[in-house]
Amino acid sequence: MTKLQVTQIKSGIGRHQNQRHTLRSLGLKRIGDVVVKDDRPEIRGMVASIPHLVDVKTLPDEEAN
Repeated sequence: MTKLQVTQIKSGIGRHQNQRHTLRSLGLKRIGDVVVKDDRPEIRGMVASIPHLVDVKTLPDEEAN
């Protein structure tokens, strides 16, 4: 299964509460934090709701480990 590398590039301060909760649900706490998640529809939906706050890269299986 492919993975998504999600990096927070902007702060959640001053954003709507649901956007801040989405950042926290993804495991992002501060600018520069990086998490690797499975490429699933739920994660894609979270990322789609905050594209202005995160940078997303798709990783093939061998790079994710």
